Amino acid sequence: MTLELPLITSDRLLLSLGKQEDIPAILEYYTDNKHYLTPFYPQWHDHFFTEEFWQQQLEINFQDFMHYRSCKLFIYPQINPRAIIGSINFSNFIWGAAHFCTVGYSLAENRQGKGYMTEALGAAIDYVFQELNMHRIMGNYMPHNQRSGKLLKRLGFVVEGYARDYLLINGKWEDHILTSLINPNWHY
Repeated sequence: MTLELPLITSDRLLLSLGKQEDIPAILEYYTDNKHYLTPFYPQWHDHFFTEEFWQQQLEINFQDFMHYRSCKLFIYPQINPRAIIGSINFSNFIWGAAHFCTVGYSLAENRQGKGYMTEALGAAIDYVFQELNMHRIMGNYMPHNQRSGKLLKRLGFVVEGYARDYLLINGKWEDHILTSLINPNWHY
Protein backbone atom coordinates (compact mmCIF):
# COMPACT_ATOMS: atom_id res chain seq x y z
CA MET A 1 0.00 0.00 0.00
CA THR A 2 1.34 3.45 -0.92
CA LEU A 3 0.59 6.28 1.44
CA GLU A 4 -0.81 9.56 0.18
CA LEU A 5 0.61 12.61 1.88
CA PRO A 6 -1.85 13.89 4.45
CA LEU A 7 -3.72 17.16 4.05
CA ILE A 8 -5.91 17.30 7.13
CA THR A 9 -8.50 20.05 7.42
CA SER A 10 -10.56 21.28 10.34
CA ASP A 11 -12.79 24.32 10.76
CA ARG A 12 -9.92 26.82 11.00
CA LEU A 13 -6.77 24.84 10.29
CA LEU A 14 -4.78 22.79 7.79
CA LEU A 15 -2.26 20.14 8.82
CA SER A 16 0.38 18.61 6.57
CA LEU A 17 3.96 17.45 6.39
CA GLY A 18 6.33 20.37 5.92
CA LYS A 19 7.60 21.09 2.43
CA GLN A 20 10.85 22.74 1.33
CA GLU A 21 8.97 25.97 0.55
CA ASP A 22 7.79 26.03 4.20
CA ILE A 23 11.31 26.40 5.60
CA PRO A 24 11.10 30.19 6.11
CA ALA A 25 7.80 29.77 8.00
CA ILE A 26 9.21 26.87 10.04
CA LEU A 27 12.24 28.92 11.02
CA GLU A 28 10.02 31.89 11.90
CA TYR A 29 7.77 29.69 14.06
CA TYR A 30 10.62 28.17 16.05
CA THR A 31 12.62 31.41 16.28
CA ASP A 32 9.62 33.44 17.46
CA ASN A 33 8.67 30.78 20.02
CA LYS A 34 12.10 29.56 21.12
CA HIS A 35 11.95 31.13 24.59
CA TYR A 36 8.38 29.89 25.14
CA LEU A 37 9.04 26.32 23.92
CA THR A 38 12.48 25.74 25.50
CA PRO A 39 11.14 24.48 28.90
CA PHE A 40 9.16 21.78 27.07
CA TYR A 41 11.70 20.65 24.43
CA PRO A 42 14.81 18.51 24.41
CA GLN A 43 17.90 20.68 24.04
CA TRP A 44 17.90 22.35 20.64
CA HIS A 45 20.16 20.72 18.04
CA ASP A 46 23.16 22.94 17.21
CA HIS A 47 21.85 23.72 13.72
CA PHE A 48 18.11 23.53 14.46
CA PHE A 49 17.52 27.15 13.50
CA THR A 50 19.18 26.90 10.07
CA GLU A 51 17.80 26.33 6.60
CA GLU A 52 20.26 23.47 6.04
CA PHE A 53 18.98 21.58 9.08
CA TRP A 54 15.37 21.86 7.90
CA GLN A 55 16.20 20.87 4.32
CA GLN A 56 17.50 17.58 5.71
CA GLN A 57 14.86 17.23 8.43
CA LEU A 58 11.95 17.64 6.02
CA GLU A 59 13.40 14.92 3.78
CA ILE A 60 13.80 12.64 6.82
CA ASN A 61 10.21 13.40 7.88
CA PHE A 62 8.97 12.54 4.37
CA GLN A 63 10.92 9.28 4.24
CA ASP A 64 9.81 8.31 7.75
CA PHE A 65 6.19 8.91 6.76
CA MET A 66 6.49 6.92 3.54
CA HIS A 67 8.07 4.02 5.48
CA TYR A 68 5.39 4.03 8.24
CA ARG A 69 7.73 5.29 10.98
CA SER A 70 6.23 8.69 11.85
CA CYS A 71 3.83 11.43 10.78
CA LYS A 72 5.22 14.89 11.58
CA LEU A 73 2.73 17.63 10.81
CA PHE A 74 2.75 21.41 10.85
CA ILE A 75 -0.35 23.44 11.67
CA TYR A 76 -1.37 26.24 9.29
CA PRO A 77 -4.30 28.65 9.73
CA GLN A 78 -6.72 28.38 6.79
CA ILE A 79 -6.86 32.17 6.54
CA ASN A 80 -3.06 32.28 6.04
CA PRO A 81 -1.85 28.86 4.85
CA ARG A 82 1.76 30.06 4.43
CA ALA A 83 2.12 30.70 8.18
CA ILE A 84 2.89 27.98 10.72
CA ILE A 85 1.36 28.19 14.19
CA GLY A 86 2.28 24.79 15.61
CA SER A 87 3.33 21.20 15.13
CA ILE A 88 2.02 17.72 15.92
CA ASN A 89 4.41 14.79 15.76
CA PHE A 90 3.27 11.19 15.81
CA SER A 91 6.49 9.21 16.29
CA ASN A 92 7.87 5.81 17.24
CA PHE A 93 5.40 3.83 15.12
CA ILE A 94 5.32 0.22 16.32
CA TRP A 95 3.36 -2.28 14.25
CA GLY A 96 2.81 -6.04 14.57
CA ALA A 97 1.04 -6.92 17.79
CA ALA A 98 1.18 -3.28 18.98
CA HIS A 99 -0.06 -0.74 16.38
CA PHE A 100 0.82 2.25 18.56
CA CYS A 101 2.73 5.53 18.49
CA THR A 102 3.52 8.52 20.67
CA VAL A 103 2.38 12.08 20.09
CA GLY A 104 4.06 15.39 20.87
CA TYR A 105 2.86 18.86 19.98
CA SER A 106 3.55 22.54 20.27
CA LEU A 107 1.61 25.73 19.59
CA ALA A 108 2.78 29.32 19.19
CA GLU A 109 2.64 31.30 22.40
CA ASN A 110 0.40 33.96 20.82
CA ARG A 111 -2.13 31.28 19.73
CA GLN A 112 -2.65 29.76 23.19
CA GLY A 113 -6.13 29.67 24.72
CA LYS A 114 -8.08 29.83 21.45
CA GLY A 115 -8.82 26.11 21.01
CA TYR A 116 -6.39 25.66 18.12
CA MET A 117 -4.53 22.70 19.59
CA THR A 118 -7.73 20.92 20.61
CA GLU A 119 -9.00 21.37 17.05
CA ALA A 120 -5.72 20.40 15.37
CA LEU A 121 -4.92 17.42 17.57
CA GLY A 122 -8.50 16.12 17.31
CA ALA A 123 -8.32 16.21 13.50
CA ALA A 124 -4.84 14.66 13.48
CA ILE A 125 -5.92 11.83 15.81
CA ASP A 126 -8.86 11.07 13.51
CA TYR A 127 -6.39 10.79 10.62
CA VAL A 128 -3.97 8.54 12.52
CA PHE A 129 -6.80 6.26 13.68
CA GLN A 130 -8.77 6.15 10.42
CA GLU A 131 -6.10 6.37 7.71
CA LEU A 132 -3.05 4.87 9.43
CA ASN A 133 -5.10 2.41 11.52
CA MET A 134 -3.20 2.94 14.75
CA HIS A 135 -4.76 1.18 17.73
CA ARG A 136 -3.24 3.33 20.46
CA ILE A 137 -1.71 6.81 20.76
CA MET A 138 0.34 7.63 23.83
CA GLY A 139 0.69 11.22 24.99
CA ASN A 140 2.86 12.10 27.96
CA TYR A 141 3.26 15.38 29.82
CA MET A 142 5.28 16.84 32.65
CA PRO A 143 3.19 17.09 35.84
CA HIS A 144 3.58 20.87 36.03
CA ASN A 145 2.29 21.28 32.46
CA GLN A 146 -1.39 21.26 33.39
CA ARG A 147 -2.40 22.91 30.12
CA SER A 148 -1.13 19.86 28.25
CA GLY A 149 -2.77 17.50 30.75
CA LYS A 150 -6.14 19.21 30.33
CA LEU A 151 -5.81 19.09 26.53
CA LEU A 152 -5.19 15.34 26.54
CA LYS A 153 -8.06 14.74 28.97
CA ARG A 154 -10.40 16.85 26.83
CA LEU A 155 -9.52 14.66 23.84
CA GLY A 156 -10.25 11.45 25.76
CA PHE A 157 -6.75 10.36 26.79
CA VAL A 158 -6.71 8.29 29.98
CA VAL A 159 -3.94 8.51 32.61
CA GLU A 160 -2.12 5.19 32.84
CA GLY A 161 0.87 5.93 35.00
CA TYR A 162 3.71 8.08 36.18
CA ALA A 163 7.28 7.72 34.90
CA ARG A 164 10.19 9.14 36.87
CA ASP A 165 13.01 10.78 34.89
CA TYR A 166 11.19 9.82 31.68
CA LEU A 167 12.51 12.31 29.10
CA LEU A 168 15.53 14.60 28.88
CA ILE A 169 13.86 18.00 28.49
CA ASN A 170 15.97 21.14 28.16
CA GLY A 171 18.97 19.30 29.60
CA LYS A 172 17.15 17.89 32.67
CA TRP A 173 15.47 14.51 33.24
CA GLU A 174 11.77 15.19 33.78
CA ASP A 175 9.01 13.04 35.25
CA HIS A 176 5.98 12.51 33.00
CA ILE A 177 2.37 11.49 33.41
CA LEU A 178 1.63 8.74 30.89
CA THR A 179 -1.68 8.76 29.02
CA SER A 180 -3.17 6.97 26.05
CA LEU A 181 -6.11 7.01 23.69
CA ILE A 182 -7.45 3.81 22.12
CA ASN A 183 -8.95 3.63 18.63
CA PRO A 184 -12.51 2.29 19.13
CA ASN A 185 -12.74 1.45 15.41
CA TRP A 186 -9.45 -0.37 14.97
CA HIS A 187 -9.58 -3.27 12.51
CA TYR A 188 -7.28 -5.97 11.11
